[in-house]
Amino acid sequence: LPLAGAPRNQEPIIPISPPSSTQRLCSPALQRRRAMDQFQDGEHVRLRSRVHGTYLHADEDGHGVSLPRRGASMNGVWSVHIYHRDGPQLLLYSAAYGRYLAATDARATPGHRGFRAVQCDYDRRHMEAIKWHAVWAESENYVVLRDVAGRCLRANKRYLSRNNGVSVDDIDDINNVSTMMHLHWFVELIPARDGIPPLPRPIWHPFPGIVTAVLPSRMILYVREGADGSRITRGSFKFSGRSVFRLRKKLVRRLRAIMDVSKLVVCVEAGAFGRLTPLVVDLPRSRHNLHIVVIEAGTPAHAELRCPDVDAV
Repeated sequence: LPLAGAPRNQEPIIPISPPSSTQRLCSPALQRRRAMDQFQDGEHVRLRSRVHGTYLHADEDGHGVSLPRRGASMNGVWSVHIYHRDGPQLLLYSAAYGRYLAATDARATPGHRGFRAVQCDYDRRHMEAIKWHAVWAESENYVVLRDVAGRCLRANKRYLSRNNGVSVDDIDDINNVSTMMHLHWFVELIPARDGIPPLPRPIWHPFPGIVTAVLPSRMILYVREGADGSRITRGSFKFSGRSVFRLRKKLVRRLRAIMDVSKLVVCVEAGAFGRLTPLVVDLPRSRHNLHIVVIEAGTPAHAELRCPDVDAV
């Protein structure tokens, strides 16, 4: 999909503080800055649609975003990445797969308005498609997320079960209350948990070799990061299935001769400029190559990792 702007060729979970009546009388630039202040670099957030009451979700295909009716999960949490260039700009990447929320110039699927919103890798430093600005909504407690073209992140209607997607859309009628409510998002701060959660166990099967042989495969490109942050010991291999537990076991077998594998932590890096995300859920269904960074517990890089406590509610 053509990304927007691309070359054509811890505390308990709490909502953000609503703006006071005085704040709402301030200039649009001041309101925007104050709304952006609610997103702090390195925090985790959930974004709940005002009209549906469901959360913005990174789909398991590793590409789409939607509003499924599901309980708390890592796929419903986003990490905050503040990019500073001509003022702060908001980037959000999935706590599940590390991929960034992006606007595209591809028309939304039938039943949705505007253009598609997707997950993508952060491959170029100045990618316009993944930049957002938060502004206060007219109604207290909610924000509107605008892309660099001024389009708004929109929750689509639910006439059909497939119409639970998210798109970016121009505002046609700011006086239409129903339309505007589809652009409103309630922000919840998610506290970090202590340490990395245990990995989900794979489903047991009496003949795992047969099952693995028929599962879809992808290439794993991995690199080990040293204690000083340098990238060493690169490699790649073909991996079948989605089990993050089995992926870690395979990495352990490859690296046990050169590191203390009892301390091995698997992270995903979505693009050359993407931030490291601990991989604690099964791999996305996509068969695209997966870029893995292996770090060791107790190193500075490990100390910087944060996992959201999705069950803190």
